[in-house]
Amino acid sequence: MTTCLPSTRGSPRLRIARNALGLGLRQVHYTEVLESLPEVDYFEAISENFMTDAASPLHYLGRVRAKYPIVLHGVGLNLLGADFPDEEYLDRLCRLADLVDAPFVTDHLCFTSSEHHRHHDLLPVPHVPELVEVAAARAAYVQKRLGRPFGLENLSSYVSYKSSTLTEWDFISAIVEQADCGLLLDVNNVFVSSHNHSFDPKTYLERIDFSRVLQVHMAGHSRDPSGLIVDTHDHLVADSVWTLYKYAWQIGGPFPTLLEWDDKIPPLPVLVDELRKAMGARAC
Repeated sequence: MTTCLPSTRGSPRLRIARNALGLGLRQVHYTEVLESLPEVDYFEAISENFMTDAASPLHYLGRVRAKYPIVLHGVGLNLLGADFPDEEYLDRLCRLADLVDAPFVTDHLCFTSSEHHRHHDLLPVPHVPELVEVAAARAAYVQKRLGRPFGLENLSSYVSYKSSTLTEWDFISAIVEQADCGLLLDVNNVFVSSHNHSFDPKTYLERIDFSRVLQVHMAGHSRDPSGLIVDTHDHLVADSVWTLYKYAWQIGGPFPTLLEWDDKIPPLPVLVDELRKAMGARAC
């Protein structure tokens, strides 16, 4: 692998402060991040963007890593696919986590491919006890392979399964407890799903074990003409989601907080200003 980052295996593990504020690292901002050194505590990199032999992405990642801690967030683990997580994929993920000395690595509680076909989406599964066992065993294995904390993110969802016998919050809580792994709590996803499936988002938060929350994600969403809310990551965070964040902080804080923005990406100062709203929500 061609990279400017030295291996960190065996070195003291980086940690992220419980009140840390972070941004998603996006290509459009690489140069500006390095030139302006924004006042944030850490960055989150999409794992698959850097699981490569290409020199350029790793060059920029190495330069950012020299200034800030970097955590990794994946979209391709396919934890709940028909097959066990791919060992070659895990090898590359482990190497990347070692290179940046990631304090933790996260991915989604979902499946992303079936019958060797990638769907390019994060697809939900039925919330049933049988899948708790499967997901927990796989998550525990991934965490062991990584040799560092691993967390699962709750999805935004637009369909539900008639076969589900558990609530989403009980399903994911049971998995992380049995796997002894972490949780990436996406507050916007909780809000989106609560609207689409008519449940109380505060109930979701009240049932979460915040001692397992590695970080919280915040993002913007869009409202479809049909009334459906979609997790688009292309708007400012809605006031209603900041209100829910405030409630999460009151019952479970402190926790690291990261702002995601993946489409119609504004200038970096806009993102920094939006992220700073978390400080106001915490103080209320």
